[in-house]
Amino acid sequence: MKYLHTMVRVTDVDASLRFYRDGLGLEEIRRSENEKGRYTLIFLAPPGQHEAPVELTYNWDPEVYSGGRNFGHLAYEVDDIYAFCRHMQEMGYTINRPPRDGRMAFVRSPDSISVEILQAGEALTPAEPWTSMPNTGSW
Repeated sequence: MKYLHTMVRVTDVDASLRFYRDGLGLEEIRRSENEKGRYTLIFLAPPGQHEAPVELTYNWDPEVYSGGRNFGHLAYEVDDIYAFCRHMQEMGYTINRPPRDGRMAFVRSPDSISVEILQAGEALTPAEPWTSMPNTGSW
C-alpha cells in the first residue's frame, strides 16, 4: 500500500491558495479541470516532498460544506513554529491554538479545515506572546 494524498473540499480557490500556498508554503504540483464533472483539482505539497500532497477539490456548482472539524486535521512540521505562527498572523489568520509549549499550534483554512503545526525537533523554549495567548474558537 502507498499513501497517495489527502483531499479537502474548498469553496474559494483564491482564498484557499492564499492559505495553503502563500501561508503554509506548499507548492502547487499539478492541477486539472474537468468540465464534464464540473470540478477543479489542485494538488499542493511541501517543497521537496511531492509524495505527500493535499488535494484541494473545488466543485464549480456552489455547495455548502459543514463538518470541517469531523475531518480531523492536516499536520505539517516547521523549522520555527514561532516564526511560522507570526507569518500566519501577519497574513490575517487566527492561531486557534497558540504554540504555548513551543511545540504545537493549530490554524484553520478558509473552509475550516484544521491544520496542526508541529515544531521540528525539540520544542522551542516557551515565549511570549504565545505563552499567555488563549485558545480562539476550535481547532
